[in-house]
Amino acid sequence: MPEWLRPPATGYTADDLDRLRDLPPHTEVLFGGLVFSARQTTFHARTTSRLDQQLADQVPDGWEVCCRMGLKLDTRNRPEPDVMVVDARADTGPDQTFWLARDVLLAVEVVEEASAERDREVKPRKYATAGIRHFWRVECDEGRPVVHVYELDPATRSYGLAGIYHKQLKVDRPFPVEIDLT
Repeated sequence: MPEWLRPPATGYTADDLDRLRDLPPHTEVLFGGLVFSARQTTFHARTTSRLDQQLADQVPDGWEVCCRMGLKLDTRNRPEPDVMVVDARADTGPDQTFWLARDVLLAVEVVEEASAERDREVKPRKYATAGIRHFWRVECDEGRPVVHVYELDPATRSYGLAGIYHKQLKVDRPFPVEIDLT
């Protein structure tokens, strides 16, 4: 049996993901527990891919876009946002397995039924507490993406809704972005 089937009494750490063998792809650590990804839907795959491409075309110099890579928030939390915009200077090389919260400008979660509670409630709170300035939550509405844009209130360390976009996402923060959502 793989060793990860028997969790330590104190729970897993964010660093355990790099040492545990044979974990399923895209395993996360939240609250010290392992979280496994459900199968991806076509909506999720297409939306994530399109956001990745569109953001990569519009991201300012010095930043880069990453999909489904670890984000170390603290010792007991290492989620894997669907898309992130990260500081390119924080790249430590080809063996890097995660980004640190301080290096993330934008985290994006594309909501699926299996992960809806985590994507809508748990992860946004954790991203805000870690100081990630911008968060987008993408929902499916009749097969089309709807983007909920949030900005961090540094005084409360929580997100405030900055807008909901149905047909076209056009924002100037965290940098100018324009994406056709149809």
